[in-house]
Amino acid sequence: MIEGNCDYLLNRTVKIYQPEGLYHASTDAVWLAAAVKDVKKNDVILDVGAGTGVIALCLASRFKDKNLLIEGVELQKELVEAANTSAAANGFDNVKFTEIDILNKRYKPCSFNHVISNPPYSMGDMPSPNESKAKAHNFNRNAFDRWIDFCLKALRPQGRFYMINRAEMLEYILADIHGRLGKIEVFPIFSKPSDDKAKRVIVRAQKDSRAPLMIHAPLYVHNADGKHSDLADKVLREGKSV
Repeated sequence: MIEGNCDYLLNRTVKIYQPEGLYHASTDAVWLAAAVKDVKKNDVILDVGAGTGVIALCLASRFKDKNLLIEGVELQKELVEAANTSAAANGFDNVKFTEIDILNKRYKPCSFNHVISNPPYSMGDMPSPNESKAKAHNFNRNAFDRWIDFCLKALRPQGRFYMINRAEMLEYILADIHGRLGKIEVFPIFSKPSDDKAKRVIVRAQKDSRAPLMIHAPLYVHNADGKHSDLADKVLREGKSV
């Protein structure tokens, strides 16, 4: 039995259980799910560092007519249990989560059409005193490189890779995928139009492609008045793509 909150995603159409006192997902995961594209019937998708399963649940809802198989891998046992509880509560029998340490184990290499990840993003911040949150948020450069290597090795030929992280991590992401992926697209995410720096970036790329890098126009989460932008409403409430 999961002790914690039953929250909702995508205008209350998707249930998600988030254990009390452990890591809780942010809207970053919903934004990343919105970047997934060119999904074909019977595709196989991997969510790396799945947490409470937000990305997988959003994709299962958005592409419910595609007969997908969606797998998530996560280090923390309690989060795996919560994510599987959420999948069952939503009737997503095509979604499953497994407990593994991806930095020390390979998982079905060359098996997935799409590999998505919202990894730990902090390499300089003081770790949270909460162990679960520290594992979810804090990282070092070596582990980050190995995390991306795990993701790329899981991709099938022509497979697609997606990642969201702090904007300052873009140089490391690009360095790690250079020469291994092409058709790289960068989506800078700003809190509001008046901000002079992006808060987050989404990177989308494809294996075995030589298409040049593209930087998209900014994605704004809020308008100048502090309310959600039209795009944010469409992504966070309606599950639309970016």
